[in-house]
Amino acid sequence: MSDQIRAAHILLMYKGSMRSQATRSKEEALTAISEILDQIREGAEFGKMAREYSDCPSGEDGGDLGAFGRGAMVPEFDKAAFALAPGEVSGVVETAFGYHLIHRIA
Repeated sequence: MSDQIRAAHILLMYKGSMRSQATRSKEEALTAISEILDQIREGAEFGKMAREYSDCPSGEDGGDLGAFGRGAMVPEFDKAAFALAPGEVSGVVETAFGYHLIHRIA
């Protein structure tokens, strides 16, 4: 198993999440990210959805975070990202920053 993976993500922040400027409530963020996940599962392109919806600056690059090793991300994100097979998209992952969808690229 490689110590480095490459992944992209979509982040939806909410009022009160870490470094957040968002005004949506936590419940609104969860509903919205669940709807985005449904669209991806129905065939929407992950990168396009990231560019449209992600609150992370990486959204401009289709959510691409590049390659990273274990421990580079917050623990919840790290655990979920490393559990994915290449090409797989996670369910909703909650961290202090908000709700994420993670797409393991490689």
